[in-house]
This record gives sequence, structure tokens and C-alpha cells, in this order.
Amino acid sequence: MGEKYKYRPEIQMMMFVSGETNDPPAETTSLIEDIVRSQVVEMLLQATSQAARRGSRSISIEDLIFLIRHDKAKVNRLRTYLSWKDVRKNAKEQDGGGVEGADILDDAVVASAGGPGPGADSSAAAKMKYRKSKVRLPWELPTMFSEPVPENEDEDVDEEEMEANFATVERLRHADERTKAMTQEEYVHWSECRQASFTFRKGKRFREWAGISSLTDSKPNDDIVDILGFLTFEIVAELTEEALKVKEAEDELELWSGRTTKKRKTESFLFDPPNDDQKPIQARHVGEAFRRLQRARPKNIVLRNFGGGLVRTKTEVI
Repeated sequence: MGEKYKYRPEIQMMMFVSGETNDPPAETTSLIEDIVRSQVVEMLLQATSQAARRGSRSISIEDLIFLIRHDKAKVNRLRTYLSWKDVRKNAKEQDGGGVEGADILDDAVVASAGGPGPGADSSAAAKMKYRKSKVRLPWELPTMFSEPVPENEDEDVDEEEMEANFATVERLRHADERTKAMTQEEYVHWSECRQASFTFRKGKRFREWAGISSLTDSKPNDDIVDILGFLTFEIVAELTEEALKVKEAEDELELWSGRTTKKRKTESFLFDPPNDDQKPIQARHVGEAFRRLQRARPKNIVLRNFGGGLVRTKTEVI
């Protein structure tokens, strides 16, 4: 198992950021890792097919984003991530790869986790002398005109970033609730967990783990790997958030059925001793969460001339 599963520490940190406060068993993190790997394989296969329709052997950034185009909250977070990544690249080129470039990279990683939490230094972005670029997607309306659509000249106003995106706002609100009472030591740990990644400084290991060379004809560039790193973080976050809902419903059912008689603790902190009433997420919770997330995806199933037999249900990208 140790050779097959390589990301248990990273998954534990991602689960902690997404709401899990206990130490999940190896069975749980292994199942999540299996799901993440299967999702990466599915994304690469679908993106490769999409690229082939364009007459290309190489996957583009747009091919991956197209797979999640219906999840506007995730697309907007990915736009933010790519914008900060572009800022870091420009800063490194102009400043010779100094400390400022590294700081901007930290901002990009934080953006992939849903934005900075309370206590983070927001003045760095305000003082940034490099302007973020806007990520344009070929299926959006402004890109369909032969003449470029005029930009808003007010640099301080970014309509895309100011959109009331409910999912992103809820994630930030949850992060605020969890961090506002933290000590400095607790917040440092939180920040470290928030930067956990499948790909950051682990590109070679990630390629081997996902079997990328056997899935695509051409070697994906670093930008593709970085986007996959962003999306794998999102997959773990969504699985954890949904699994917590499954576990909460199960706990409530046990409570009302009389099988749970102890009074549950209503408030907990990062370094509190383990609470006997609180149990970590189990593999069954993750399995049910994955089933719900698959069921929630829109499906357009049309069967023509069906003659019986097994029909493969397409795996949806979370």
C-alpha cells in the first residue's frame, strides 16, 4: 500500500483545510487518492479527445477548463489562480527570480485554496506593481467578435472578481469561521495545510503517479500540470465537504435513534484533545459523497437502437 499511495500527508492537509478536524484513517485517504487518480485519468482522456477534435495532439489549457465550464465558481477560482501564476512568471523574469516572485507564487497557491483567510497580509496584492492578466476563454461571448471588446479602464474594478459567486463566498465564510479564533501557531499550521498540493514541486512524481505518459501522445507542459494540481485540490475539497455532510446526517440519525447517548461537543479547537463523540470521516462517507457528486452532474443520456447488454455510465469530472 505504501508504494501505491503516495499522497496521504497532502490529502490529510487538504481535508483539514476543507473542514475535517480529526485524523482520517488510511482507508479513507487511500480511497480519496484512488478517486483523485481516476478523475485525473478521466480529465486527461476527455481533454485529449477534445484536442483531437481541434486537430491537435497537445492538450491546451482551454481543453481542461472546458471540462468544468458548467461549474462557474470553480472556473472563476481557476482564473484567479492562472492570473496570479502569470504575475509570478512576469515578476521572476523582470526581477531575476528573486524573493518577490516566490511570494507571488505563495499567493497563487493560496488562491487555489479559495483565497486568503483572516490574518493574511492583503497589502501585498495592493502594492503589487504587476497587473494580473485576464484569462479569456474561446467559448465566451467577448472572444467571438472580430474586434476586441473595450476593457474597463478603471484598474481597481474587476467585474469577474466582484461577481457574487455563492460557492466561493461560502468557502471563504467557512474559512473565516474556522480561523478567526486561531492563535498565531494554529494559523501558521493552517496556512501550511492550505498550500498542500499534488503537483507543486512534485511534477515528476505526479506524472508517474497519474500515468500521464500512457494517456497522452504528447507530454503536457507545466501549465497543464499546474492546472491539474489546482483541480485535484478542488476534488479533495469537494469530496471532504460532501463527506462531512454525509457523516453529519449519519450522526444525526444515530442520535435520534437512541444509539448515541453522549452529549456531543459543540465547539472544538485545533489542538484540543480527541473527542470520543467525534469520529473522523470514514471510507463509506467518501464513497457516498462521490456517488452524490456524480449523481448531481447533468447527464444527457440518449440510447438509440439499444439491443441490451451493459451500457458504460460515463464518469463525470468533479
